[in-house]
Amino acid sequence: MDAELFGASFVAAGRMAGEEFTESLADGIVPALAQLSTAESVGVLAAIGAVESESGAADAVRRLVDGGLPAPAWLKELDEPVRAGICRRYGDPAGVGSMLLCSFERAGRSHGFLVQVDHTDCDAAVDILLFPGEAMAELTEKIQAGPLDAEDLDPAELRWQVERALDARADHDLEDGDLGLDDDTAEDGPDYYTLAVVLRTRMSDLPEPSRPPAGHGNDDRSGPVEAIGMPVARGPRRTADRKLPAKRKKSDGPAPIYQIKVGLRGAKPPIWRRLELPGDTGLTDLHNIIQRAFGWEDSHLHVFRTPYGAFGQADRELGHRAEKPVTLEQIAPALGDEVEYLYDFGDNWEHEIVVEKLLDRKAVPYPRCTAGRRAAPPDDCGGVWGYADLVDILADPSHPEHSDRLDWLGLTSAEDFDPARFDAAEVTRALTEAP
Repeated sequence: MDAELFGASFVAAGRMAGEEFTESLADGIVPALAQLSTAESVGVLAAIGAVESESGAADAVRRLVDGGLPAPAWLKELDEPVRAGICRRYGDPAGVGSMLLCSFERAGRSHGFLVQVDHTDCDAAVDILLFPGEAMAELTEKIQAGPLDAEDLDPAELRWQVERALDARADHDLEDGDLGLDDDTAEDGPDYYTLAVVLRTRMSDLPEPSRPPAGHGNDDRSGPVEAIGMPVARGPRRTADRKLPAKRKKSDGPAPIYQIKVGLRGAKPPIWRRLELPGDTGLTDLHNIIQRAFGWEDSHLHVFRTPYGAFGQADRELGHRAEKPVTLEQIAPALGDEVEYLYDFGDNWEHEIVVEKLLDRKAVPYPRCTAGRRAAPPDDCGGVWGYADLVDILADPSHPEHSDRLDWLGLTSAEDFDPARFDAAEVTRALTEAP
């Protein structure tokens, strides 16, 4: 497996470099490696040939070994046939997402892949997990403990669904200009693009699907959910008015510190927080930061409304794309940019986020709160107007709802309720505490 991952990382990096890579690999790189005629070049060629059958690398290895060069000890295992084991789909009953699980065995060793699929974004792959065979029982136990529906698939159907997910992800990365260079996951193990190369190799070992490859976008919305008879909500693939800027790469250097002002729209007197955080903060983390800064309970849905589309919990009907892969500086790349964060689709707490400054990083913990005004409303109080009524009622001991509202807040006295209270240091402590 290490050899395959090495070859896959080489192939993935080459494909990211340009469309000419496949031709250059077969006509230039492989012949040059073969000409070296060393044990090391045999190993590199064998690793490449394991994941790129049309490169000519496997043929070059055979010629070099037949000519007397030693073969790597692991080459015999690579020549053994790959046998498929479990082929299963775990689907979200709501049709939002699913996971495709497949296991394989070769030369007495087993391993598996788990592919996370977003059905609200063209059924594209979100992530790939590679795991050893001995972890299969524990992994499936954790998955089955959740609300997902399990469906065993025949190998050809699994191949169709996996290739559909990989193809849609590849199209999206090309559209967004995100080719995966400097993927952050590389620090913890193989990145998505390396694993995608190996997974495609595994799929080629499975039977050919009986139906043609899936279309992409609105041309063909038949997908994994429909394939097993579950209804699926339809909607446009993308709602963005603009193309989402590419994600920061490691070669671009560290992101600047964003000073943002987050204000609660419609609140009188104004309620706001001034926050400092790295520009490459992911939207999931930004959601958590805003929740803590305002003291929300994170008990309702949310979405970021941006010029590039709506991001939150992926939802095809609402047109919301998954927020996890997106960062703050992607949706607000310039000074003065504004986006909206909506929390609780019932009470409609609309937060206006404005990029006020781009700062140099200091030797202080981030994120942090440097200023603000007034306490935030409690959850479920009825929105901006409901909160205004709550403030008035608590300020009037003679109001017939005064006691009920105190009980609802868990307070013994209205003196314990101070809508003007704000402490930046207290908010910063809340931001830096472990979740």
